[in-house]
Amino acid sequence: MTAIPRAILIAAAVLVGPDRRVLLVRKRGTEIFMQPGGKLEPGEAPQQALVRELREELDLEIDPGTATYLGSFSAPAANEADTTVVAEVFRLPISSAPSPQAEIAEVRWVDPAKPGELKLAVLSRDHILPAHLSIP
Repeated sequence: MTAIPRAILIAAAVLVGPDRRVLLVRKRGTEIFMQPGGKLEPGEAPQQALVRELREELDLEIDPGTATYLGSFSAPAANEADTTVVAEVFRLPISSAPSPQAEIAEVRWVDPAKPGELKLAVLSRDHILPAHLSIP
């Protein structure tokens, strides 16, 4: 019998710095970098989840009114077997420095067109970063 993959709905952010680089995060106990964000709580709208998650993960206060909706994307989850992540993705500029909190072990600013040798989540590598780069 084949296991049916479960789906997790998340809100994720493409945080763009003044130099146009984007912020990626790595959670504790993992090697994979991804967009910051997280799971929606019951009854929570994606933008509400984004505000909450960025506060919890990076100690960032954002104005959801400055966010641009990039789209909904799905891919295999980076850190959970037999799981698909469905992400509502928003792009927003930030000028304050993020401070890793909660489960975030590391943050890294990268050129979205050339993220280097980082191990990226499939969702970030194949969907979110290309969508971000397609918009001037």
